[in-house]
Amino acid sequence: MSQVFIVNSGSSSIKYQLIDLDTDKPVVDGIIERIGEPGEVPDHEAGMKRVLVETIGTDRDIVGVGHRVVHGGPHFSEATVITDEVERLIEEVSSLAPLHNPANLLGIRAARAALPDVPHVAVFDTAFHQTLPPEAYTYAIDREIAERYKVRRYGFHGTSHQYVAGEAARFLGRPVEELRIIVLHLGNGASATAVRGGKSIDTSMGLTPLEGLVMGTRSGDIDPGVVFHLRRQAGMNVDELDDLLNKRSGLLGLTGTGDMRDVQEAGSRGDEAAELALAVWRHRIRHYIGAYIAELGGLDALVFTAGIGENNGLLRRRALAGLEFLGIEVDQDRNELASKSARYISPEGAPVAVLVVPTNEELEIARQTVAAIAALPAG
Repeated sequence: MSQVFIVNSGSSSIKYQLIDLDTDKPVVDGIIERIGEPGEVPDHEAGMKRVLVETIGTDRDIVGVGHRVVHGGPHFSEATVITDEVERLIEEVSSLAPLHNPANLLGIRAARAALPDVPHVAVFDTAFHQTLPPEAYTYAIDREIAERYKVRRYGFHGTSHQYVAGEAARFLGRPVEELRIIVLHLGNGASATAVRGGKSIDTSMGLTPLEGLVMGTRSGDIDPGVVFHLRRQAGMNVDELDDLLNKRSGLLGLTGTGDMRDVQEAGSRGDEAAELALAVWRHRIRHYIGAYIAELGGLDALVFTAGIGENNGLLRRRALAGLEFLGIEVDQDRNELASKSARYISPEGAPVAVLVVPTNEELEIARQTVAAIAALPAG
């Protein structure tokens, strides 16, 4: 039984899965936490050894190791077999994802040391969006500064968007190459992507995951002038502004909680702040749906995924209410049906297929890992 070992390394944790390639199912799933804390696992290398020896075992037929890497910068447009040079390039763009890439590298180095005879593959959150056309990824700032500091739209959640778009096409029984799809990845982090012919042509997150939709703690789209205003009027420094927009904004900033379930419950009781937060959240989603339909030149399928997108029928229905003139409708009975499988929530025969497709980033990483290894030169 051939298996792929999936690693998602954080600064103090290692999430992992072992996926059986015959069934596409995980046979082992777990996490090592509190790495580096007193009395816990001392470092990532020790944590990786513990996973491989105590949890997974040494008798597994591991054909490859797939690593989630948040930022590939301009270098990587597809999953890539890891070499020392690939490690260097991942480190080079760490300034674009300082909370993630260094932690991803810790996992890569620990896993390569523990499994030196197995191919390791980096699968980048940004890679799927490297097909954006220049007009979609270019910011209208000084060209030389943008080029020097790699300032452009990169987009994130790419592994999820790619997986969901492909699964939506399979569910519809149509080639992804002929479809125009909007994927709404709605969770604590949230993003929207326009997919034409299986390729990302626009996405809501930008240089960082801060841009775009309203999220649990992130503001999403905001006038850059707000930053200058708060610097001048409130005396906030760069770190304080970063903390405000990334960790104290979004639903948390508007209501005091970043958990959508709590916001929704407060809204049902008539809490005005919660009602406004839900309206802002909904407004931003509809803003992107309209823009992406224009860019795509029409729409074949709109797909919900991730925690909120997969599990909250009321918010799905409210997000799309009033869009019937675009061919986007929600069937109440289908929408309220709880299921872990891909499904329609639009009425029979609706012009646009509205779907819920559960995401599976680990499986997508496994598939891309196998494909990257298969593309290696023989011998």
